[in-house]
Amino acid sequence: MKLGLSVGYSERDMQLPMDVVKEADRLGYDSCWTAEAWGSDAFTPLAWIGSQTSNIKLGTAIAQVPARTPAMCAMTAMTLDALSGGRFVLGVGPSGPQVIEGWHGVPYQPSLTRTKEYVRIVRAILRREEKLTFDGECYQLPYKGPAATGLGKPLRSIMHGRADMKIYTAAITPLGIRAAAEVADGFFPIFTDPERFDLFEPHIETGLAKRDDLRREDFDVLPSVGVSVGDDLSACLNAFKPGLALYIGGMGAREKNFYNELACKMGYRAEAKQIQDLFLAGKREEAAAKVPDALVDAVNLCGSRERIADRLVRWQESATSTLCINTSSVDVVRMMAELVL
Repeated sequence: MKLGLSVGYSERDMQLPMDVVKEADRLGYDSCWTAEAWGSDAFTPLAWIGSQTSNIKLGTAIAQVPARTPAMCAMTAMTLDALSGGRFVLGVGPSGPQVIEGWHGVPYQPSLTRTKEYVRIVRAILRREEKLTFDGECYQLPYKGPAATGLGKPLRSIMHGRADMKIYTAAITPLGIRAAAEVADGFFPIFTDPERFDLFEPHIETGLAKRDDLRREDFDVLPSVGVSVGDDLSACLNAFKPGLALYIGGMGAREKNFYNELACKMGYRAEAKQIQDLFLAGKREEAAAKVPDALVDAVNLCGSRERIADRLVRWQESATSTLCINTSSVDVVRMMAELVL
């Protein structure tokens, strides 16, 4: 199992924990991952990180598919990959309807069809086997739809991209996991219990059955896990409850919240409903208080160093390819390296 470092997206002021990133690079972490929501983007911070590191891979987890054309995404990926000496890894995902329609102003559906077409187009650009053409439900290249001039022509990338660049997708629904297995090299699950990979495996196998170029053992699963170290286990667990409440309760509409649905599948249906009701009523602290300790403990690493070492076994015995840890602490980065690498 490899280690990755998640730095996410910036809050109000643009900041990067470069001391943490540099230490992860020095210690042999495999990858560093940025993200985007409706503030800082996922690509620009990687250019900054790449200029100050030597070995760690640079990945987006995730870049929002509807926010960029496939060609623009491929151009950015190729550029960062070339500047970093082949260290870039592309992670993309459909995001959610509130962000895509509310922030980017484009239709959310058909999200999975768009994601699959997107990945296929990016791969075609990277491979440069022929001039780019594509005739899909969401993308037509050259464009021939309303207001087209008719002057569009198939093109081949001027830059020679790396054809074997890894491409991952974010997925939490069964259909999303199947789509990832159909077109990508792996996927990022969220709120992952390593003892519940049964929620993933049937859908991975269904997706992989539609292709003949990738074996299950080569399909990567890259869960993200928070790490909180301390002798007060309750305090460590409580540190993650507001974030879980945000996703389960408010990251989506009442009738369409993928994270709430996932919590239900993990066995927390009643709690998920309570969390959502409280969060949408503006009672965020009460919503966080309703997040079960068992759920927090299942998807994060909490407690003393000794307890975390014991709990790590669950991940090491699972099908986790890269464990992407969330921390802003150099000490935690060092501890995890000692326990895993």
